[in-house]
Amino acid sequence: MTPLVLLPLLALAVSVALFGTSLLLFPRLGLLDFPERYGLTRGRIPYPTGIVAILLFLAFYIALTPHSFKSLSTSLAILILGIFCFRDDRNPLPPLLRIAVQVLVSILVFLGGAQIFSFTNPLQGIVGGPVFILNHWLVTIPFFGPLSIVSALFTVFWLGLTINALNWFDGIPGQVSLLSTIGFLTIGFLSLSARVHQPSLALLAFVLAGISFGCLCFDFPPPRMLTGDTGAMFFGLMLGLLTIYSGGKVATAFLVLGVPLFDLILVIGRRIRKGSSIFRGNAQDEHLHHRLLRRGWRPRSVIFLTAAIGAVFGISALFFSTREKFLAAILLFLFMLMLSVYSSPKRRS
Repeated sequence: MTPLVLLPLLALAVSVALFGTSLLLFPRLGLLDFPERYGLTRGRIPYPTGIVAILLFLAFYIALTPHSFKSLSTSLAILILGIFCFRDDRNPLPPLLRIAVQVLVSILVFLGGAQIFSFTNPLQGIVGGPVFILNHWLVTIPFFGPLSIVSALFTVFWLGLTINALNWFDGIPGQVSLLSTIGFLTIGFLSLSARVHQPSLALLAFVLAGISFGCLCFDFPPPRMLTGDTGAMFFGLMLGLLTIYSGGKVATAFLVLGVPLFDLILVIGRRIRKGSSIFRGNAQDEHLHHRLLRRGWRPRSVIFLTAAIGAVFGISALFFSTREKFLAAILLFLFMLMLSVYSSPKRRS
């Protein structure tokens, strides 16, 4: 059995064992959720178990990755995000501090080598040339050498987008775990393709898929635990980071994460239009999963819908050209608009 099969299965088995243990250990440590914050009447359950996923992945990452500044900066970034998210899950931190931590984490992985200098232009022949060049505004920094400010800004923006898209979409237990599993599997198979051919990156993606599926075994409705922002932001960071390491395959990740990404964009648009803070929700601009639940959908049905969309568009992205991915993204956005209209509070009976 090859490492590409054995190690992800090992990650799955260990994650199931650790999450199972957390069901006993977390209550003894007082690490339980706060259902009263959301008007729920169920009992308290272990929370946030996302820290288990982070520590488990770091163990695999350190064992599988050659020691270098890149691996050190990535490990440090993941650990910093995990610590702050764990603290935030227990006692909410100010939004600006959360953003500052995300920027710090993004800069750390950028300095470690998560840099995109160009990406394929989906409108080649219509607007611009074959690629968009990001290697501009170089600044030389001791030890790091010349760094592109444009590439740094793009990295911070992209990672911030994937981190928050999954975090904001974590309104139903199990939804992020399943979507993340699909995303990691897609990136893994993409990394094995002739276009990318990075078996080591594929191995990390499959290990993450095993860990996220281990989460799903326990947080699928009705949940026995919650990974919290700790788990959602970690999976969002890794999905964004792996697409950079796979050669800037941002379009593929955008299709896999299209539902939470477009939902994030639509929610921000609604809040800006209403003049409210984009960091504070209200009953008029719920996320898609909230709106579907209000229309009578069951949590599992919402999860299967978002997972099916992610799987269909993600698998398609493995075979599409850049322009076809762009057209698929437009189609997905139109579909999200239709779901937004369908789930609008004005249309509820």
